[in-house]
Amino acid sequence: MFVAESKRLTHQGAKRIMATALELAGQAKIAISCAIVDAGGHVILVERMDGGRFHTVHSCTTKAVCAASNRRPTTAKGAAGQDLDVSHAIGLALAAGPERWTAMEGGVPVLVDRECIGGVGVSGGDWETDLRIAKMAVESIGANWE
Repeated sequence: MFVAESKRLTHQGAKRIMATALELAGQAKIAISCAIVDAGGHVILVERMDGGRFHTVHSCTTKAVCAASNRRPTTAKGAAGQDLDVSHAIGLALAAGPERWTAMEGGVPVLVDRECIGGVGVSGGDWETDLRIAKMAVESIGANWE
């Protein structure tokens, strides 16, 4: 077979994910940046809340791209699930490109029927909060992140 059908994340879907992420951040009383990318890592939406630190725009975008590329949440584990020390984590980021891979939590893929249709990255809170917001935002459109 030479042609495959595939799903894609719509702009409306990305807007719903974004609205959920911003609402959850407001409830947590933190100012985040959130990026939503398509399956190829191309930005659909990116927002920085009032009071959000400017560097979080870059880190949330990297988290979203990494999650979409790896089709799993961002973490300090390598491709085979092994823990990475600092030199290996830096080495992976340099090999993949500093805007394509990160060991920071807060990025999750958007999965529908086990097919990756995008990624979400959240930055601005602690890593646990960033990850929780990203997961719940993906779930708001009926998609999965694992």
